[in-house]
Amino acid sequence: MPAPHNPFKAALKNGDTVIGCWLSLGDPLSTEIAGTAGFDWLLIDSEHTPYDITRIRMQLMALHASDSHAVVRVPASETWMIKQVLDAGAQSVLVPMVESAEQAKQLVRDVHFPPNGDRGVGYAGARCSRFGAIKDYGQTADEQISLLVQVENRAGLAALDDILSVDGIDGVFIGPADLAADMGHIGELTHPEVQATIQGAFKKIEAAGKAPGILTLTPEFTQDALDWGGRFVATGLDLLILANALRNLAGTWVPKGSGSAE
Repeated sequence: MPAPHNPFKAALKNGDTVIGCWLSLGDPLSTEIAGTAGFDWLLIDSEHTPYDITRIRMQLMALHASDSHAVVRVPASETWMIKQVLDAGAQSVLVPMVESAEQAKQLVRDVHFPPNGDRGVGYAGARCSRFGAIKDYGQTADEQISLLVQVENRAGLAALDDILSVDGIDGVFIGPADLAADMGHIGELTHPEVQATIQGAFKKIEAAGKAPGILTLTPEFTQDALDWGGRFVATGLDLLILANALRNLAGTWVPKGSGSAE
């Protein structure tokens, strides 16, 4: 019995475009609800959220029966962190702040078992192999793992050609918020200079045979990203969707000044 098929990896390899959403609330219930919405993929974010591998694992479990594929963003480019999320059952991993080909090469090793990589061989007692029920997991897992690297500053962009030359990377995610800040336009994701830089990076990524990805927060930015060739595009963030919906509801029905402190 081989490792489970990774539809997200297959879609990127086929040149398809997949639409997703960012999950930052961290609650298995909200994650399970998101799994019923119909997105192609959902990103479990552990970089900018206050939770650890236990909560990541709970969210992976919450999405197990969903048609939405789970992608996990680890907090940093650390072998032990990647090992944990893979053992917990993640098949697609996004790594932030990648700035060199050497770093990218190590990440490729991190997601592969020996002799081609450094992933620890403890799968028999882990969720990834259904606790040993998938007998051929060790022999078949590598080909089903999708590695996505995040380029989000000027150092990463300067090294983009070298990063793209590394075999084993399925997609390159451009982080617009950090990129805008590093370019001197913090909070201005739609600044013309930022947008032009993203568009240029997308062209390079696509030309290298890898998939460009991004997180967008407005319909206009989403459409631009798709027009530029974005192949895995997150169209919103659950925390902001909830916050904005609640604020709009309160703004519609709560009288101005009601409940405010004296």
